This record gives sequence, C-alpha cells and structure tokens, in this order.
Amino acid sequence: MTRTIVVANQKGGVGKTTTVANLGAALASLEKRVLLIDLDPQAALTATFGIDPYNLARSVYSVLVNETATLARIMQPAGHTTMAIAPASIDLAAADLHLVNAEGRAYRLHDAIETNRVPFDYIVIDTPPSLGLLTLNGLVASTDVLIPVQCHFLAMRGVRALMETVWRVKRRLNPHLKLLGLLPTMYDQTSRHAAEVLQELRAVFGRKVFDIVIASDTKFAEAPVARQALIDYDPLHQGSAAYKTLAEVIISHE
Repeated sequence: MTRTIVVANQKGGVGKTTTVANLGAALASLEKRVLLIDLDPQAALTATFGIDPYNLARSVYSVLVNETATLARIMQPAGHTTMAIAPASIDLAAADLHLVNAEGRAYRLHDAIETNRVPFDYIVIDTPPSLGLLTLNGLVASTDVLIPVQCHFLAMRGVRALMETVWRVKRRLNPHLKLLGLLPTMYDQTSRHAAEVLQELRAVFGRKVFDIVIASDTKFAEAPVARQALIDYDPLHQGSAAYKTLAEVIISHE
C-alpha cells in the first residue's frame, strides 16, 4: 500500500521543500519507490531537480484543472532510479481561481493518485505557505501529514492553526489522515532562543515531536544549485544523516 505524506505549514521558510527533497531521496536510497509532487507555485522543489518551471508543457497544474491529464504523463526523473517528480509550473498560481467553482475541487489530487498506475511505495507532497486550495488538495490526498517547524517563536505560533485545519480535514474530507509528527527544523545550536523554542515545542506537543532535529546549515542552500538533494550532494553531512534517520523511522512504522 502506498503511503502519501504531505509536508505542510502555512508559514514560509520553515524547510518544507528541503524536507520533501531530502526525505524523498533518503527513502529512495533505502530502495523505496518514491514520487515527489510539487504543489507550490514557487516550484522550488521542481527547480531543485533541475527542471525549469517556466518551460513545462505539462505539470501538476494540468492534472488539477484537467481531469483527463494523468500523473504518469507529467512525471520526470528526480536524481534516483527509483524516484520521480510531478513538477510544478508557474501556472499553478492560478489553480485556486480555476478550481474555485469546480466540482470535487478538494479531491482533484486524490483522484489523480488513485487512478495512477505507476507503482510507488511513498508519495511525498510539497505544499505552498498557505492553507488554501492547493494545501487542501494535499491534505485530502494523503495518509500522513508531516509538519516542519522552524525553531523560532513566531514560527511555532502558527502550528495550532495548522493542527486545527488538519483535524477539520480529517473529520470532514479524509478520515484516513493522521499526524506523522512535527519536525524541528533550522535549529541553531548556538542559540539559546532556539533551544527554548524546541523545549516549548516538546512541552506543548509531547511525543508528536520527532526526536530528530534538522540543524540550520548553508549546505541545504548549496545542494539545489547542484540540482540535488543534500543527501546526494553531501551524503556524510549531519543534515543528510538526520533525514536518513527520519526515513528509517517512517519505514519502521509502516
């Protein structure tokens, strides 16, 4: 059975795209078949793997607005023989407008995944920094939600609102959705503030917070320049090791 993990947080700059790229690459390195789906109009995940979002004939936008388009037709290779990406194009920014009155608008991605005939063990979805229709499609299509939380006070404040949205989606649209966990990201090991935020995060959310912490490092920014996830760009880096551990933990709880 395919596990579909949506990586979501309405705040930007918390490490969603980094998490999708590196978790996907880590799962692929463990011989899992992985599909990455870019639901963010900024298309940072798409660009990470060397695909030009300004020059795509078909993208996730095609799948969402055209019910005859399929994921199989838009997939492209993504660095591993067992990993592919459904890329985003700049057209995705208009998806909310095109779908606002469409029937079953929250289920477009869900239906595309259900009818896809290319087998995958894991699907990992990147979402925009909002709680709009694109993120809603990601939540409705998924079995699990993973929430990256930047270790800053203001970043932590929005987690409750996102959690409320997750539970509303679970009650009304997707009863199979469950919280995979909160992943502390961009942690500055020299910062007292970051340590206090991490402590507060664990106090409030308890066991829902992963023991794995993703430290802040410029290597995460360097890797996309080389059109790779960090786990491939620098396999021995501590950030790569953290995402490999995260992949192993997720697999162990299948």
